[in-house]
Amino acid sequence: MKINLIVAASENNVIGIKNDLPWSLPNDMNYFKKKTLGHTVIMGRKNYISIPEKFRPLPNRENIILTSKQNFTAEKCRIFNSLESSITYCEKMKRKEIFIIGGGEIYKYALKEKLIDTIFLTRVHTTIKGDTFFPKLNLDKWKVISKERNNKDSSHKYDYTFIVLKKC
Repeated sequence: MKINLIVAASENNVIGIKNDLPWSLPNDMNYFKKKTLGHTVIMGRKNYISIPEKFRPLPNRENIILTSKQNFTAEKCRIFNSLESSITYCEKMKRKEIFIIGGGEIYKYALKEKLIDTIFLTRVHTTIKGDTFFPKLNLDKWKVISKERNNKDSSHKYDYTFIVLKKC
């Protein structure tokens, strides 16, 4: 099974502020949808709650939520209390590919435990204030497979680059 991580992060690794995205990048949202559609997505409880209610659960994807809260429920979602138990479930269900979609603590843990095979990183070319961060990557452990630079326009306030990294 292939374990992916997908994230949009600023130059200073901000990924969120006050449980929301610090930008609106429609092309990044489309990229996220294209990559994750038909697959399992794993996210933390706060990340799930940050998704606007009309989009929850993320359609045409199996949604897994990680939480330590015993009584947390979410319609049409699977709830686990650890990343490992959710991955074990995906292996038993013979999932070919899963995506870890955040938030910051889930990313940090997955990278520290070396669980990730591929990172789909949208690098947003700005420095921005936030309260949730993507961990600094040790680039000696990752190989850049592709890069696609995109310039800001009327729908995108910042330049951004889609980067795919594979574990060395």
